Formats: sequence, structure tokens, C-alpha cells
Amino acid sequence: MAITGIKGFNDILPGEVEKWQRIEATARRVFEIYGFSEIRVPIMEKTELFSRSIGDATDIVEKEMYSFTDKGENRVTLRPEGTAGVMRSFIEQKLHVLDPVTKLYYMGPMFRYERPQKGRYRQFHQIGAEVVGVTNPRIDAQVLIMLCHFFQELGLTEPTLQINSLGCPECRPLYRAALKEYLEQRREELCDDCRRRMETNPLRALDCKVPGCGVATKDAPSVLDHLCQGCDDHFAAVRRHLDVTKTPYSVNHRMVRGLDYYTRTTFELVTGLLGSQSAVAAGGRYDGLIEELGGPKLPGIGFAMGVERVALLLSGEGFARVPDLFIAAHGEAAGDEAFRLMTLLQGEGFRVELDYEGKSLKSQMRRADKLGARFTLIIGEDELATGQGMLKAMADGSQVALPLAASPLAAALSCS
Repeated sequence: MAITGIKGFNDILPGEVEKWQRIEATARRVFEIYGFSEIRVPIMEKTELFSRSIGDATDIVEKEMYSFTDKGENRVTLRPEGTAGVMRSFIEQKLHVLDPVTKLYYMGPMFRYERPQKGRYRQFHQIGAEVVGVTNPRIDAQVLIMLCHFFQELGLTEPTLQINSLGCPECRPLYRAALKEYLEQRREELCDDCRRRMETNPLRALDCKVPGCGVATKDAPSVLDHLCQGCDDHFAAVRRHLDVTKTPYSVNHRMVRGLDYYTRTTFELVTGLLGSQSAVAAGGRYDGLIEELGGPKLPGIGFAMGVERVALLLSGEGFARVPDLFIAAHGEAAGDEAFRLMTLLQGEGFRVELDYEGKSLKSQMRRADKLGARFTLIIGEDELATGQGMLKAMADGSQVALPLAASPLAAALSCS
């Protein structure tokens, strides 16, 4: 019996992986324009890191983490998200000593045991960014602008930006109390998860995808009506900076985040193109997280995007890497010459393919067409005798005679 992959752990195959490389390259290019540097942290951390940062009452900690005891009797977890590990590294490596403002980005696999669905798997991949050390709302706006810039560079008009404020430790308890009172009156209309979370995390009822919970919370009090003056001013300033830079957004007062560490500004980039899984990127401010993890009292803001979901938004056209040249050779001596030319041209940076098995010219031409090669060069006995081959443009069938040498071939491929 053949061994198959684990459910929810997917292969990323040629033809699809080129999308991922484009997404990752675009992220690196755009984020570095805004002063961010890449950080790479382990995929496994102590379980305590995630229970302290994400929150014991969240679905991630309660039901979704891949946690186990290793041979040294340590409780460890495959990372379910990126921020906690980056902040652990920030604290442990004392990065704030190097620069009072730290801008970091990361990319890589995350792990959650949840039901696989469109764009969401048990091993999934995120690209994220974090800023530590700035309280000014301008940094909130800059992070949002950078994220929108990233999607523009990918040529995506969707997703669109939605923002909200979740308040702070001063004003959020008052809102939680008002919301809990509202939910208590509609307890029987809520799903089992929302009833269970009412004591520990009632805000999640606003984000529940169960239709009955959506109806029950339709007239729930808005967090924006319960902000303290500081949070209200901060949110107004974020909106003002977005307006000044003509960055499109909408306010969604029902938006909450599934992680306990978020404060004040929260945001999502959402699309209607992926069904119910509408968010492709999300994040917010987490001003108390670093101190909670044992670090200095420093503010932070960040986001993560799901690479699988972003890839679903990109069309399949224009990503496959096609050969610049296919060399079709007939005969042993021609095959040796084709191999020599291929190696020289590859050294010059051109993508070149040939036939390794000595198949017929007709079969080789079919393969050149299947690969989508831009040009085909045929080499046989006559071409070896004259020292010239015919370079054929596959798009229009035009042909030009060229010496069998790397320089003229490279020049022809470069000019096309």
C-alpha cells in the first residue's frame, strides 16, 4: 500500500509554487521599502509561550494547537501563529537595545488542528510583519498602507481594508460587561461555543459564523461607543492618516480578533471571492503583549496574511517558468553540441532545455511546444557541418540562422 500524505498537510507543486515565490518576493521587496528586516524563528516553542500570549480561552489554545511532551518531558507546541515567537525572540535577544523602533517581517509554516477547508489547512503558511516601540497612530496607518501596497503590487484590487478599535484595558472591561449583559438575554439563541465563551471571551460571539449567533448579535452594543478618550482619539487619528493618504477603508465595528493580546486598532483585508473564509490578512495593535511575556513595557502592532488564500486570488496565468530555449538535437554528435551550448547559456542566466533520451525530432518539437519554450534551435549533421543552426520563434514561426555559439544565441534571446 502506498504511503499518502497527512490530511491537511498539502504538497505545493510546480505550476503553483511559482505563485508562492511571487508572493514571497513581493512581500520582501515591499516590506523592505518600509524599513522592515526579515527574522526567522523556530517552528516549535514552549507551549507556555502560546497559552500566555494567545489566551487560554481562545479556540487556538483550547482545541487547535499541536502540543506534545518531548523526550525531555518538556511541553512543546508547533507554532499556531507567528507573533508570539517573534516577540519571544525580540525579548530574549534584547533587540530593543539595538534600536528603539524595531520593524520585523517573517514567513513560514504554521500549524493548527482544525477542519481543512478552502484556503485553510492544518499546515498553513503565513507572511507577517511586526513593529515594536511606537505608540503614535501614524505607525498604525503606515502598517495598513504597506499592506495595501503589497496587494497593489500583486495586481489585486481585492481584498479591501476594514478597521476597528477594540479599546484598551481601561475601557474594554466596561464594554465586555455591556456585551455580556446583552448576550445573557439571548443565551438560548447562541451556539454552544458562544455560551461557553461568554464568561471568558464574550467578544468572540460577534465573530461567530453560526447563522443563529449572527442574528442574535445583530443589535449588540458597539465597542466604538465604549472607547475611552485616549482610544477614541487614537482611532480618529488612524482614520485621519488613512484619509490624508487616500487609502480606502471601511469601519467594521463588529470586527474582533481571535487572540486575546489585541488592543486598540484592529484590521482585516477581506474579499468576497473565497466564500465564507473572507479574511486574507488580519492584525492589530498589542500594546501589552511584550510585557506579558516578561519583556519591557513596549507597544507593538502587526499582521499576518495567509499565503494559501492570497495564492487563490491570483490567476494561474503568467506564473509558470517556461524555457527561453529548447535545443532539439538529432544524432550523438549533435546531442553533445546541444549539451555544450545548453551549459554555456545556462551560465549566462537563460533557461534552456533539451532532450536527454535521443527521441525523434518530431517528438522533441512536441516537447518544446508542451513546455512553452520561447525559441527552439535544431541541431543535426547539416548544422554541425555548417556551424549554423536555425533559431525558431515559437510564437510566430519566424526563423533566423545563427552560428552555433553561445554569444550570438544569447544576444538573440536577450533581444526578443
